[in-house]
Amino acid sequence: MPQGQPSNVPADGLTTRQRRHRPLLIVHTGQMKGKSTAAFGLALRAWTAGLPVGVFQFVKSAKWRVGEENAFRALAEVHERTGQGAPVAWHKMGEGWSWIQRGGDADHAADALEGWRQIQRDLAAERYGLYVLDEFTYPMKWGWVDVDEVVATLADRPGFQHVVITGRDADPRLVAAADLVAELTKVKHPMDAGQKGQKGIEW
Repeated sequence: MPQGQPSNVPADGLTTRQRRHRPLLIVHTGQMKGKSTAAFGLALRAWTAGLPVGVFQFVKSAKWRVGEENAFRALAEVHERTGQGAPVAWHKMGEGWSWIQRGGDADHAADALEGWRQIQRDLAAERYGLYVLDEFTYPMKWGWVDVDEVVATLADRPGFQHVVITGRDADPRLVAAADLVAELTKVKHPMDAGQKGQKGIEW
């Protein structure tokens, strides 16, 4: 896209303005780190633009206190106090989601499906302007959530709602349906030299 100009203009009957303001389905996949980090960068832009943000973390443990979560919870408080930005909701599967109460041992497949059901309800209600479905490729890969249903639901979502999905091994059907797909490929990584992850970089 030299100088911001698209290389191809489809004969879809839309004006340039209409095409520019279509909501996007974005997929960040690949074996390298940074997929979620990039998605949260998009979420920061969305918050600044006044778009409500909904984050759904599907695999990361509830015990992990990632820096982005703390930052976005702080931004949610800023919005409540000043009106700046937009609301932010953050949900983690490892905590059993915020809208259900389930005792006993965790059923990860059932929890993942319930998370997807909540996303479907939120999409129907047009609750957020940007959805971050973090590590959502894995429930699809493991068969916990039906890929064809996900693709159909996202294709039919109403209103103006961007969706970004992160995780390795994105299903080809999801890739085909997406508007933007980025694959992160490793060139070098500190772990190659025996260095473990560190605060402020990995979390």
